[in-house]
Amino acid sequence: MTTPIIEVSHVSKRFGTVTALDDVSLQLPQGSVLGLLGHNGAGKTTLINILSTLLPPSSGTARIAGFDVVRQRHEVCARIGLTGQFASVDEQLSARENLVLIARLLGASRREARQRADELLTMFDLTEAAKRPVGGYSGGMRRRLDLSASLVGRPDVIFLDEPTTGLDPVSRLNLWQIVESLVADGTTVLLTTQYLDEADRLADSITVLSAGKVVAAGTAAELKAQVGQRTVTATLAGPRDVADALRALTAAGFTPTPDEQRNALTVPVSASRELADVVRALDESGIEVGDLSLGEPTLDDVYLALAHQANRAAA
Repeated sequence: MTTPIIEVSHVSKRFGTVTALDDVSLQLPQGSVLGLLGHNGAGKTTLINILSTLLPPSSGTARIAGFDVVRQRHEVCARIGLTGQFASVDEQLSARENLVLIARLLGASRREARQRADELLTMFDLTEAAKRPVGGYSGGMRRRLDLSASLVGRPDVIFLDEPTTGLDPVSRLNLWQIVESLVADGTTVLLTTQYLDEADRLADSITVLSAGKVVAAGTAAELKAQVGQRTVTATLAGPRDVADALRALTAAGFTPTPDEQRNALTVPVSASRELADVVRALDESGIEVGDLSLGEPTLDDVYLALAHQANRAAA
């Protein structure tokens, strides 16, 4: 196995009597995306701050590309980029001036800084607005510039802390496509988000935090399998068919739920092969089905179930 590029081992962080992180462990291989989910105050940003060397852990260890985030801070900083929840560029400067300034601060020559700025402006479709003050940019343009600023030093790892907060759907989609292109080129991304569709789209693996603890971890499919449930929905011709189908499916061992307004039934199933059993039970009873669909659990279902479990454990 290759060494993970991000390693977090039993990390805790306390602020006085408040425990923001409690024995958190996770690993992430290079060229992948980890989605970090959790409610406000779950500890997501605290973990990002520790990994980006802004905060030391109270206990435990964290490494980026094999370097300790406390003892080898300089080596870690040379390999990471960070985009926070709010744009951090200078609004009085143009986009090009911002990027050139950052490149110069990182040690690039004037020529190298201008070249890198132009590369990023092209990559993020900001060339036409490159000379305009950032203060006049839209929210989506500012977020693209902020992300480009975090890439000036060509980092191996990028931390994206709720990068699409406040963006319109088109701007969110554009940012997703940029992240996907970066990962395709080998960049590793740790993404914190409250948008479950964002994690479902981008993340290779997901870790869910609640009150500073890891309450679930795995791929989206694995998490859905743990706490979600597939359903078969059958749309029928009329109320009489709904009643007949209810009896037929109950007799076949299912637990259908009728939706009389839609003339439909929803049937929980444990595997997709049970779809055939539902069809067989309805067919043997002579019931005509207008439409039949198999529904998969969503990350919304997963998150709500985990939040409910966490609340019950804390009570």
